Amino acid sequence: MPSPSEFLQQLFGLESDAAIVIGGTGVLGGALCDGIAAAGAQVVVAGRSRERGEARAAAIREAGGTAEFAPVDVTSRKSFQELRDAVLGRHGRVDILVNCAGVNSAVPYEEIEDADWQRVFDTNLKATHLGCQIFAPLMARQEQGGSILNIGSVTAHLPLSRVFAYSASKAAVNNLTKNVAREYATKGVRVNSLNPGFFPAEQNRKILQPERVKKIMDQTPMARFGEPPELIGAALLLVARQAGSFVTGAEIFVDGGFTGMRF
Repeated sequence: MPSPSEFLQQLFGLESDAAIVIGGTGVLGGALCDGIAAAGAQVVVAGRSRERGEARAAAIREAGGTAEFAPVDVTSRKSFQELRDAVLGRHGRVDILVNCAGVNSAVPYEEIEDADWQRVFDTNLKATHLGCQIFAPLMARQEQGGSILNIGSVTAHLPLSRVFAYSASKAAVNNLTKNVAREYATKGVRVNSLNPGFFPAEQNRKILQPERVKKIMDQTPMARFGEPPELIGAALLLVARQAGSFVTGAEIFVDGGFTGMRF
């Protein structure tokens, strides 16, 4: 019998895996970069901000992990293709893709402009679609396949004010996840979604006024916000080749019980 540490390494370890985290320059994406790197993967922190991406990659290296920054415009197919080619040129494969880019439009429904609606859908949904469409076939050609983790949201299932475009786009992300999972289920590629509850981050700070926070806490059994590192455990389950070997098309909620109270 292996030791506990050996057992956990076999189950959740990502040693030598090549992982791309789209949106790794953000708060939640950055935490996922940290966790995936700590599990042994070679992490590509992908995003628009070179400054934040380089800083995240440097922090991972200083902690003993392996990471590098790669630029990507998540609304551009050409940019995704260039990212794919760059990572293949450096690592020879892509084992894990995390689609974590996200923005919100924090205005009342009647005030959402067409351009803002489109911006949210391009960043949240189109980027996830491009990531899946460009990387899933690549993973299917690899001997050991691969895993795609899309980031959804509890708002995909529940009506909340001032997140109309965001909620609609995340509902579409979850639907897309299930469809792509079915398409690649026999091709060695697993596709799942991780649905965070309320984690203070760049895209939602504008809507977290005191009265709104109180309503959220009243409906969250754990009565607190999530901390970004609390996403790591569920993420590792979904991306680890052995631990998640029979998990595809799933939605996992990390929300302090919020959806359990509302469904």
